[in-house]
Order: sequence, then C-alpha cells, then structure tokens
Amino acid sequence: MKLTSRLRGFVVLIATLPVLLPPLSLVPVADAAPRSVSTVSPAYRAKAAALADSQGLSPQVLGKALDAVSCAQARGVSGRADLLTIIDYSLPSTQPRLWVLDLAQRKVLFHELVAHGAGSGDVYATRFSNTDDSRQTSLGLFKTAGTYEGGNGYSLTLQGLDAGINDHAEARHIVMHGAWYVSPEHAHQYGRLGRSWGCPALSLESAPRVIDTIKGGTFVFSYSGDKAWSLAAARTCPVAPAAGGGAMTVAAGG
Repeated sequence: MKLTSRLRGFVVLIATLPVLLPPLSLVPVADAAPRSVSTVSPAYRAKAAALADSQGLSPQVLGKALDAVSCAQARGVSGRADLLTIIDYSLPSTQPRLWVLDLAQRKVLFHELVAHGAGSGDVYATRFSNTDDSRQTSLGLFKTAGTYEGGNGYSLTLQGLDAGINDHAEARHIVMHGAWYVSPEHAHQYGRLGRSWGCPALSLESAPRVIDTIKGGTFVFSYSGDKAWSLAAARTCPVAPAAGGGAMTVAAGG
C-alpha cells in the first residue's frame, strides 16, 4: 500500500523525535526508585572502572558499590568522593578481600585481609545482621567518622547508612580495628582467620594505616551475594544519619 504524502510526512516526524527532543536529565524524584538515579559523576565512575580488575576486585561488586554511593548522594548524604573502601564478604577470610581505592589517583592503596563476625560463619560469612548481640557482620554502605582508643586499640567509627540493614552499627559498636587473629600465619595454621564480634577487623600492622587513610567521611561498602540483603538493598536507599536533628554533612576532603 502506498502512503499518502501527509502520512509519509507524519512517519518522518515520528522518526526524528528522538533527535529533536533533549536528553532526559537524571534529576532525583522523591517518589522515584533511587537506585535508578545516578548522582556519581562520570569521572568518578571512569576512574573506578579503571581499577575494577586490579588485584581481584570484581567489577560487579565495584558497580554495586558505586550504585550505593550514587543512591546515598541522591538522598543528600555528603562525603568524600576521592576514596572508596570495598569489602567483598563473598570471598573466604583467608583471601584479602578489602580494597581501598584512590579514585583521584587511580590507585589501589590497600588490599588487605579482613575478618568477619563469629556469628556470620567460619571461612565464609554466610549470615548477616543489624541486631545487637548477634556477633554478625552488617552489609551495605557506611560512612567513616572519627577515631578513638578503645578495648581493641586504635579504632574507626562506622556510621551505617542503610535503614534496617546496618543503621544500628554505632549502637552495636561495629568499628574498624586491628586484631591479632588477622594474619596470613593465622589463616595458614587454622584454615581461616579468627573472627570478631561483627567488626571488620584488620591485621595489627595494617589497621592504623588503613584507618588514618579512610577516616573522616569516606564511604565503605560491604558486599555479599546474600539474596535477602540484595533484595532489601534494591528496595531502599541509604539516608544521612541524624546529627542534631538534621542530616550529617562532611566537607569534601575533610
């Protein structure tokens, strides 16, 4: 069938609409699913992508970490974007599974062993919790705060940003610290690292250096292949922890 000249003109107009219309802007909408909104700059993602395969870091896990940071920023959580710490609890404790990425310099600053909670499992962490006295590791996105000297020595406070998933971290005293049971020698002798009460414990040697590098408002993302957590994380977005009745803000680079 031959198209009339008017109909042909209409078809041509429809075909050119994608060109004529401006691209959609990724502006956060209050009732929209925040996971679909990207507020992490393209430069941030490009620098991270260049490190994806460095020293065994999974590109999939890296992508989820960046999505979590993007989601937090869309909700108004401020923090330093130059550094990103990723812990991949899907790996065994005998394998280094913590990375500190310097996104500005495109370098891996640390790749370290890290212990999980005694209630989370033996070699592998398979159970996770946001509940006090569970001695289980918490997943999701955290932001680092200040340091202190406590029962486990030099320690770093972690603020959980995922409601219902890790937002009880401070009340549970989930902090980053050094521990004698985190070392290659311990892993070789016992077939696994020792276990904490839920804290991401590092070796005594690396803990002070890592803590001093990431303290003061950088993001830490703890991952696992746990399906229940993945579904919960997909339905929610991190929100800023309350501080004096309002959202906590941290100056970039502070």
